[in-house]
Amino acid sequence: MPVRGAVPTNNVSEALVKHAVADRLRAEIASGGLRPGVRIVEGTWARRIGVAQGSIREAINLLAQEGFVTKASGRSARVVTLSENDVLQMYEIRGALEGLAARLLAQKARDLTPLEQALEMMRRAMKNGCPQELIDGDLKFHLELCRLSENAYLFEHARKVLLPLFAFVRILVLSSGQDTAVWGKDLEAHQRILDLLKEGQGEVAEQYIQRAMSRFAATAYDNWEKKPAVPKRNRR
Repeated sequence: MPVRGAVPTNNVSEALVKHAVADRLRAEIASGGLRPGVRIVEGTWARRIGVAQGSIREAINLLAQEGFVTKASGRSARVVTLSENDVLQMYEIRGALEGLAARLLAQKARDLTPLEQALEMMRRAMKNGCPQELIDGDLKFHLELCRLSENAYLFEHARKVLLPLFAFVRILVLSSGQDTAVWGKDLEAHQRILDLLKEGQGEVAEQYIQRAMSRFAATAYDNWEKKPAVPKRNRR
């Protein structure tokens, strides 16, 4: 008999099952039940959730596409994990890729509405104290920046860096109980990038992004793991 909380399989298409299982595993990762670097053993989770092992495998494939897990041939998938050095190197490559994307975009006079919408999503999340929505908006901003450059190779490389990085950020921030306060200066930086693009200052935007990525890299890892301060009770 399936355990409590199992995903029903009767009269439900395989597509719905794998998405439901992916949601369950994603929730386990975000809550800290599955920590960075932990193996996801298909048979174990099939028994725990009460679905076929193939459904677990398909769900893991979905999570791999989103950057939440990594897979090596013949081995169990693992929850994505990044060292501080990994993060530093990813910010270095982000500075190069996203800086180039900004320069190319400024030359094309494209509609910047997708970037404005992503920034508005971040502001709304900041106001409502919703870190997950803020992270999603942040990822959307940077993916759209690269997509709008109309350089398919740049966009593909950016996805390979951004998806696992932001998945890892989401894991650390949500499992540590972070609030949105740490993103205050990030919003200002995103607005500055958008303003430079509107003004057509591609080279300036490129340099600004490279400096910003270097600055963020120095403190990002510590900020993501930092737990919110607990206010002290007034002594009587």
